[in-house]
Amino acid sequence: MIKLVLIEDEAEIRKEIIYLIESEPDIEMVGWSDNVQAAAKLIDVQRPDVILMDIQLRDGTAFDVLKLLSEIPPNIIFLTAYNHFAIKAIKYGALDYLLKPIDQSELAEAIERFRRRSTNDPHWMQQLSLAQNTLYAGKLPESIVLSTIHNLRIVEVKDIIYCKGDGPYTSFFISGGNKEVVSKPLKFYEELLPAPFFLRTHQSYLVNRRFISSVDRSGFVVLKNEEKIPISLRRKNDVLTKLIPGS
Repeated sequence: MIKLVLIEDEAEIRKEIIYLIESEPDIEMVGWSDNVQAAAKLIDVQRPDVILMDIQLRDGTAFDVLKLLSEIPPNIIFLTAYNHFAIKAIKYGALDYLLKPIDQSELAEAIERFRRRSTNDPHWMQQLSLAQNTLYAGKLPESIVLSTIHNLRIVEVKDIIYCKGDGPYTSFFISGGNKEVVSKPLKFYEELLPAPFFLRTHQSYLVNRRFISSVDRSGFVVLKNEEKIPISLRRKNDVLTKLIPGS
């Protein structure tokens, strides 16, 4: 039986989540809280297997709860409404989250991800730190966590040369000759990687402008490593305007 704690300050949403949890046969909810101090005490006492925690509580944030814990557990699934910066912070840290309102299938999938997750993840604290810094600072961090098929890799944003999308996958080409493949579409990362530093030249390409050396007017941007990245016809004017003002 999986022991679960719920931290949620909106009564109606809390009631709905409790209803969903009760329909899961192998989950036991051992308590809930709606504020920072009580949440920290509940987690320390119950030592749950899974914590569902709203990232924005009425008297603070989920990170304020974590600061009060005697030990930070690697088993948190964050809850959030569609708040742009909260979502971006969580995604930058590659943390698990559910968007409110939550449905049964999304909750079941999140619990299944918990079952598969290692409890000894060496990157966990760095992931939390990235997300926390992004949320509090209100700006994008210098690094991003890439959740690949085999591991989690923390990459400095400035070292990403370009991203190439292939359906539900995105390949990251990183300075030093490294390549990482992530099972998320390119659009996911277009929303995370900051404009104007990254430029969408094509449906399948997102390019870091600091690695662009020139523009071939036949339809390519040329990188400093002499690799050519295509510019789609419908994006050509926009790309040229951004790279060559007045063109």
